[in-house]
Amino acid sequence: MIKFEDTEVWGFGHAIRGMRNPLESWDKSDTFTCDDARFQGSEYFIGDNDINLMQRLIKAGSDHRKFMRQIMVSVDITAPLYWWKEFDTYKVGTVANSCSTMHCIHKKEFMLEDFSCEHLIDDGIAVSCGSEWATPNDVMELIIDTLNLCRKKYLETKDKKYWWQMIQLLPSSYNQKRTVTLNYEVLRNIYFARRNHKLDEWSENIMVIEGQEYSQLNAHEGFCDWIKTLPYAKDLIMLED
Repeated sequence: MIKFEDTEVWGFGHAIRGMRNPLESWDKSDTFTCDDARFQGSEYFIGDNDINLMQRLIKAGSDHRKFMRQIMVSVDITAPLYWWKEFDTYKVGTVANSCSTMHCIHKKEFMLEDFSCEHLIDDGIAVSCGSEWATPNDVMELIIDTLNLCRKKYLETKDKKYWWQMIQLLPSSYNQKRTVTLNYEVLRNIYFARRNHKLDEWSENIMVIEGQEYSQLNAHEGFCDWIKTLPYAKDLIMLED
């Protein structure tokens, strides 16, 4: 499971202006501001002249498409820890502030919806638990019950040994929220590296309708599906070399 909230995109104005600095071709720019939702959800309508130059620079390579690093995106992402472990390989051009597991793990009761466990099964495989057999779903429920018991004991006693039980038992399927800031160049690198990834949280899982507001989309699409919803993603981020 992966969820995106409060997406903000900015920087088209100065990125386009700076893109034309090398040849001082500002007079050829045909981008203008608008508040019409038809224009890809952006306050800027990028004209044909500017799109053409942008795409030529993109195809020329990363040294020439510096303007992509000046188009910024901020978004709140809720995703499992196993996905964040992979996202953390993208250190250059990204900043993230996360909800703290260390400080907040005990603040609320653990619920099944706090975990990405949509692929766990109820048949076909089971482990022996004394006189009973437990499926992966059963094991998940047992872990949640154990976490809640440790939480209860920690709140009652403040004994750190119970806090340690929560920290070390917490599965990598636990969903964590982070506020992430990155740019179109980073997003382009991610898109082409991860669009066919085996994790649902990365890959392109569905066809996104062009112009559809993200609020209309469900929370089970991949990161690359979310990229498609950004302004001019098809023209800039997803453009083939």
